Formats: sequence, C-alpha cells, structure tokens
Amino acid sequence: MTDPRQTKREVMEYDVLIVGAGPAGLSCAIRLKQLAKDKKRELSVCVIEKGSEVGAHLMSGAVFEPRALNELFPQWQSMDAPLKVPAIEDRFMFLTRMRAFELPLPPPMDNHGNYIISLGYFAKWLAAQAEGLGVEIYPGFAGAEILYNEKGYVVGVATGDAGIGKNGEPTARFARGVELRAKQTVFAEGCRGSLTKMLFERFKLRADCDPQTFGLGIKEIWEIDPAKHHVGQVTHTIGWPMNSRTYGGSWLYHWENNLVSIGFVVGLDYENPYLSPFEEFQRFKQHPSVRPLLKGGKRVSYGARALNEGGLQSLPRLTFPGGLLIGDTAGFLNVPKIKGNHTAMKSGMVAAETLIAHFTQNITGPEAVDYLPRLQNSWLWGELHAVRNIRPSFRRGLWPGLLYSAFDNVVLSGKVPWTFHNHADYAQLKPAKECPKIEYPKPDGVISFDRLTSVFLSNTNHEEDQPSHLKLRNPSLAIETNLAVYDSPESRYCPAGVYEIVRDAGGQNPRLQINAQNCVHCKTCDIKDPRQNIDWTVPEGGGGPNYQGM
Repeated sequence: MTDPRQTKREVMEYDVLIVGAGPAGLSCAIRLKQLAKDKKRELSVCVIEKGSEVGAHLMSGAVFEPRALNELFPQWQSMDAPLKVPAIEDRFMFLTRMRAFELPLPPPMDNHGNYIISLGYFAKWLAAQAEGLGVEIYPGFAGAEILYNEKGYVVGVATGDAGIGKNGEPTARFARGVELRAKQTVFAEGCRGSLTKMLFERFKLRADCDPQTFGLGIKEIWEIDPAKHHVGQVTHTIGWPMNSRTYGGSWLYHWENNLVSIGFVVGLDYENPYLSPFEEFQRFKQHPSVRPLLKGGKRVSYGARALNEGGLQSLPRLTFPGGLLIGDTAGFLNVPKIKGNHTAMKSGMVAAETLIAHFTQNITGPEAVDYLPRLQNSWLWGELHAVRNIRPSFRRGLWPGLLYSAFDNVVLSGKVPWTFHNHADYAQLKPAKECPKIEYPKPDGVISFDRLTSVFLSNTNHEEDQPSHLKLRNPSLAIETNLAVYDSPESRYCPAGVYEIVRDAGGQNPRLQINAQNCVHCKTCDIKDPRQNIDWTVPEGGGGPNYQGM
C-alpha cells in the first residue's frame, strides 16, 4: 500500500508569499497591493496564518501608536478601524511590597495621541482591508518547511501534513500539506519564528549581530466594577515583585466596556532558576495598589507571549536569496516605548516598497538588498537608534539602568557615540545550588490563579492524536542537566504548565513529561532552555490558543 505521505503536494504559486498575519505581514500585503495598483501592475499576494483565524495567536498590551497606520491609510478614522479609546492619562509607578510611588514620566512613555486597542481585533480589520484589495489570506495554514530551489534560494514554504498520529503514522484524517511557492517570501512569524530559526542557521543571518534578548509578557483581561474604571488611563510599574537585578514591570490599560488589560513582562535574562514569571504576575496582582482595582471583577482572558528586546544591535541580516524578514520576527520592538506594532507595520511597508521596486525595475539577483538601506532612511531606524542603549543598560540592575536611561534618553536624546551590547538569555541562568529558592503563595482563586485554570481562558486547543510539536534535541539532558543542575526551570518559566517532572510511586526515576496540548505558543522554552535543547515547531494548522480581544 502506498504511503500517503509520498503523494505529491498541491502547489499554489504567487508573486509574494507572506508567512504570518500579524500587523507586519498584513501591512506588507496591503502596501504591496496599493503600490501595484498605483503602477497598474498585477501582483498576486498570499498570506498564511497558523492560527485558526486571523488574530487567534496575537497578543499585545496594547497601546497603539498610529504613525504607520496614518501612512498606510490616511483616512483610517473614517474606515471604522477598531481604535476607539484614546490614551488620555499616563502614570508611571515604582512599587515596594506595600506602597506605590509615582515617578516622572519618561518621554518614550508619553502616550498622547495613542490608542488602547485589542491587537487581535485590529489585525482582523487589517485583514479585511487586505482582502478588499485582492490579497488571499489562509488561516489554519502553518508553515512547517522552507522550500529551496536547486541554487539554494528560498522559493516558498510548505504547510505540514495533517492527520499524523502520535506514533508518527498517518491516520484516517490524513491530509497532505500544500506547497506555496513565490518569487519572494516574506517571513512575519513574530517573535522566535520556527521557520525564521531555520533561516538564521542556513544563511548565517545572525553572524554579525548581538544575540537577541527577550522578555516574556503575560496578560489577562478583567471586567471590573464601573466605579473603578477610568477609560483611557495607562499605568506602568517597575519595582516589586522583581528584585533590583531582574528586569521587569507591569501595565494596566483601562480599555472600553469596563475592561482592563493587565499584564507583566519579565526579562528572560534572569539568573535564578526558581523564578516563575507566571507566579510573579499573580503575586503582582495582590499588591495593595492593584488588588482593590480587580476585587469584585471577573477575569475573562489569559495569554502569554515572548517578545524581542534586543533592539538594533540584535537585528539579524534581513535579506537572503528569495526573501526577507519583517516585524517582530526580525526584532523591531521599541522597548522603552513598550511598543512594537507601529514599527512592525512600518517594516512591512518598507519591505513592500522594496519588493515592488525589485519587481518593476528589473533588479538582477534573487535578494532584495535594497531593503536595509530603505529601512535606514526611514523614521523606524532613527527611532530605534535613539533608544538602542536603554534595555542593555539594565543589565547592571534597576537603579543603574534608570539613571543611565535618564541621562541617555532625557538629557542627550539618545545622541551618544557608543552602543551597549546584548547577551544570550539562556546563558545567564545560574545553577540552582547558587540561588535562593522562591516560595510563592498559593492562588486564592479570586485575584490569583493557577496555570491550568488560566490556560482554559486562552481557548487553547490542539488535536490530541498528533506528535508533540515540542522537540528535545537530546532527551537525556532534561534529567542530567536541567533537573540535576537547574532543578527543572522549564517547569517554572513555562506559563502554561507544559513541562513537569514526574516520578514513580516511590518518588524515584524522574522523567520530563511534556503536556504539549497546553502550549500557548509563547516560545519561552525555545528561548530560555539552558542547553538550547528544546525546539518549538508548528503543530497542525489551527492549533494553539484562540485569543478573543487580546
């Protein structure tokens, strides 16, 4: 009997294929179609998205700066865009265990003219605009393989086969993946994209840049007492519950309909393997300045996502034969602003302008090398250059970081001749014997919660009869190194309860159990594992969280 995995895949061909339907990918698609129309040129553009629908895997704070949107759609305010809540009040607080002190607002955190939004709703709106221009968008299509031609150039991607059982064999619901081929492939997978990792290795795209450094953002949406709700209020905090050596902070955004977006970011360069970002967030909500706001309210959503924090010095080479990188898959987040959606959109728009020129001016060669110079001549580059030293300045601790940031950003406006450098997050973790254990309080089920209860609110779903999409390069390291040296940090840094050490009835023979069905696709395990032993790969298309309003 013929193995169905050996049958030929269906092939779909386009001028441009975009992998990822976030703000970067959709802005790129829209701008491509706008420019093609201006030049009276036919251009086929396809966007694939691993989530079950556009926005299903998107999560952001989010206070949105409309600078790129103003360029993409100058008349967006008359187009029913989901930007309804202007940010009207900024607060920046320093927390101790029991008190909150208001600090002067750093200039990058001034949100005058910005909007509190749901990134998922905004992406759905962008997708509608893209489809109106003729872009084909396919949610539930997870890019699992990069396609190359005989010269080694990228010529598209293939989606994974569906209906493979846990035993690795086809089941009754087997369906062959699809090849999507294109003249140029744009990777907009977001932070720590699985295909982008392959590109980094094949084309040595990270050979001449700093290691990327990351944060883990954990978010909840609460419906609170209307008497406590202040539409348009934006609050950020630093300090407790982080110690002065660990980078992190919170946000509270008062959105519409008595909803509050509340979240916490922990820099993944932390040292203590006993630290749990999820538990730190739950602890933060019990602070005397936060708990009263949430008391009597209802938690309605939960999610988690890693974010790039390295800035310009951690940007990889952005082009390669047959494609380029945009958005957070490259690392265009502005950390001091705590914003990356406007920069992601701008990178996608610049990529579109580059590709149109590449197609219409008969530029020779498969690589759109004009992309970097165009970026460097845009406001995006100037914005990130001015703040490039802020995040790495906190490597020496909270207070040195704050003092340096004030000097660099406020006094000198980022115009300094030096550039600080970044380090690999996984290499910062210390052995457990060198660190104090952290005892976290049990959740009360009112303000603080456990992981599994939280994952339920993310609407996460994976087909259970499929191979785990979380791969161990060397399974023995889970016990020999992670457990023996670091006391299994993956059981704490994962915000979804995916990893746990289980033992036999006598408490012996420990082994790592991977509950892949809980995975919310945050990518933290792929980033923080101390031996880089965990590879996050795509599950079947449509699997993962199904965020609503995040």
